Amino acid sequence: MITPFQAASFRRSIPAAMALLLAAGCTGGSGGPASNAAAKPVPTQVTTAPAAPKPKGAADPALRSFYEQKISWKACKDDPATKKKDEREFRCGTLKVPLDYAAPDGKSLDIAVMQYPAAKPDQRIGSLVLNPGGPGSSGQDFVKYGFDDFDGILHDRYDVLGFDPRGVADSAPVRCFDDKTRDERNARDSPRDPGERKAYGEQSSKEFSAACQDKSGDLLSFVGTRNAARDMDVLRGAVGDDKLNYLGVSYGTYLGSLYAEEFPDRAGRLVLDAVVDPAADKLDASIDQTIGFERSFRAFAADCAARTGCPLGGDPGKAAEVAANFLDGLQEKPLRTAYDGRKLTSSLGWTGTTSLLYGDKETAWKYLRESLTLAMNGKDGSHLLFYADNYMGRDPKGHYDNSGDARSAIRCADGAAPAPSPERIQQVLAKLKAEAPLFSKDTVASDIEGPGCEFWPYKTPEKPHVIRAEGAAPILVIGTTGDPATPYAASEKLAQNLSHATLLTLKGEGHGAFGRSKCVDAVVTAYIVEGTLPAAGTQCTDGK
Repeated sequence: MITPFQAASFRRSIPAAMALLLAAGCTGGSGGPASNAAAKPVPTQVTTAPAAPKPKGAADPALRSFYEQKISWKACKDDPATKKKDEREFRCGTLKVPLDYAAPDGKSLDIAVMQYPAAKPDQRIGSLVLNPGGPGSSGQDFVKYGFDDFDGILHDRYDVLGFDPRGVADSAPVRCFDDKTRDERNARDSPRDPGERKAYGEQSSKEFSAACQDKSGDLLSFVGTRNAARDMDVLRGAVGDDKLNYLGVSYGTYLGSLYAEEFPDRAGRLVLDAVVDPAADKLDASIDQTIGFERSFRAFAADCAARTGCPLGGDPGKAAEVAANFLDGLQEKPLRTAYDGRKLTSSLGWTGTTSLLYGDKETAWKYLRESLTLAMNGKDGSHLLFYADNYMGRDPKGHYDNSGDARSAIRCADGAAPAPSPERIQQVLAKLKAEAPLFSKDTVASDIEGPGCEFWPYKTPEKPHVIRAEGAAPILVIGTTGDPATPYAASEKLAQNLSHATLLTLKGEGHGAFGRSKCVDAVVTAYIVEGTLPAAGTQCTDGK
């Protein structure tokens, strides 16, 4: 039996549909041209020295009150998932941050924070701040449902902190669509006709942008990741830590990279697991991710075909096509489910399937085999619909969290990709058809050229860029060889680009390494607790 608690473990590190990239803008000053007339005496000129750079973070007097605040910790709201067997409760509090760091005397935001206090206070080192990915995923949920991953030496020595980034969950959440509209849009299959598909995509994007502007317009220009990194530094100051110790997964690696760039002197022991490469072109990152999911889908199908009772048949070379044809066929023949008369459409079937590819081979692939067996042999789409709902943040009562709205808002605040040239579009189509034919079967030029953030009400100058983080402490980067969502090459690139980083490799399937391998967990613990980095080239194996 699949429980919501089991499913929640898969949501802890689910990233966006493409890499989240951001760049720092640079501004410069200019002086007026000097003039001189040879026939006239030159008056004495008073030269003014260039203005000193504006203080950043805690050094900025305008931000002092935010850094000096003390979080008032209280028992979290009654929730069975937030209590340990020893009856020690998690604690919740609120962090105040400026809406706009350029005008900190204006409006402020309340950032929701959850603390899992250190088990051995007399040996406490400080706080370990977490981010599970997304963007749009709740850091509080990461603590609430994943606390057992930290039990032991890590939790003995650290308060484990999870916060909901601005715009997410309990921290001034971005809201766009109501639940009914979400249901309709998530179940809708995109037209296959290229012309209809383009018109549908543009209209859908326009409707979403307008809804977000209507309900959350004041927030949209302030929910970018750079502001979340600044919030994280305020959190560091508020809990009394000189340095930020941090574990970020998926999109959380991008947040951590930006933090190291913004505050290199405050970066403590940072662990970045399942990397979103901040220097990657957005379109390239999306292509790589699509190819990664196709590879994982084929690996899953081949593994299934080698097992007794696999609904995909016994030929590993054909099993993936059998699964894809079944899921595509749901567009004409959606399946019944046990959920209030709802149908499993092709869109929902692919979403449920893909969501389980984020998980590990032992557990998530087992659930996917069971779900496809029920759907293909039992003509019941309930399990795949369950996982699709879980991925999209829909609870059994039909209420959606704001993860989908926040994901799009943060992506667009972090920088929209420029429209590719016609030649580039054809190159991309050719690559997708060659390397991901099942996942790009209906992909047409308009899917590549847009829609994206072109109808978004807020435009940002942010662009992808290489992050060096000069002056930051050593950073531990982790990549999994079979990661479909953040391919291993991104971890290699970030480790190469950072001025001081060590790459740890997990040989295995699934998204994210921490909590899935005793070897990885031991390396992470040794670094966060003792500051000991692994030897160059260290590799771990999935499940060991």
